[in-house]
Amino acid sequence: MNTLDFSPLYRSSIGFDRLAQLMDNAMRREGNQPSYPPYNIELLEEDHYRITMAIAGFDVADVDIELEKGTLTISGKKPEEATNNFLYHGIAGRNFERKFQLADHVKVTQAHLENGLLHIELVREIPEAMKPRKIQIESKQAKAPVQNTQGIAA
Repeated sequence: MNTLDFSPLYRSSIGFDRLAQLMDNAMRREGNQPSYPPYNIELLEEDHYRITMAIAGFDVADVDIELEKGTLTISGKKPEEATNNFLYHGIAGRNFERKFQLADHVKVTQAHLENGLLHIELVREIPEAMKPRKIQIESKQAKAPVQNTQGIAA
């Protein structure tokens, strides 16, 4: 297992402790992240994203989506059914939980289930106070009086 030393980041920056913590957590979880259900993450346009999960056999009532402290958790629980007499059982219907770490200012705007695919729409909304703005530069130097051509101060 590879480990990264984030101490240089802590020495030379302020406020990036959450980023270092996210990287550290991602490195720890890399090997034991479940592969079910499969999903896609799309960039639809600037600051608009979509997570699509293949959850065939799940109904809206079987799926729960929760956002807490920047962590989006999607979980599914199938109700207990009578035992079917399958000759072949290839469609997975097991319970699942998948977590996504969202960046600051990313909000979930919509979720819908269509044809066995769960679509979760996200948008990054940067507050006006955090957007780049032009800073006016003022001069603090006193203006020297302008001399006319006869040597008389104007």
